[in-house]
Amino acid sequence: MHFLWSLFTRKPALRQFALLDAQGRCQAFKECCQPPVGEGWVEIEEIRLSWMHHPLPARARVSPRPARSSRHQALAA
Repeated sequence: MHFLWSLFTRKPALRQFALLDAQGRCQAFKECCQPPVGEGWVEIEEIRLSWMHHPLPARARVSPRPARSSRHQALAA
């Protein structure tokens, strides 16, 4: 039954994040549904390995998103 219900619910979209050090250099990347816990994580448009250990370009950052409900919303028929 859970499988059938999952066919009609939205899957949370994966988002990309970069961990910045005190100098603003990229130290790690993470792709997940929710923002990572801890200081220094910023949401980015895409992950580029060439950014590792370099300052993150300003164009890479995503503007903050409004908080969403943690409950899944069913698709309209």
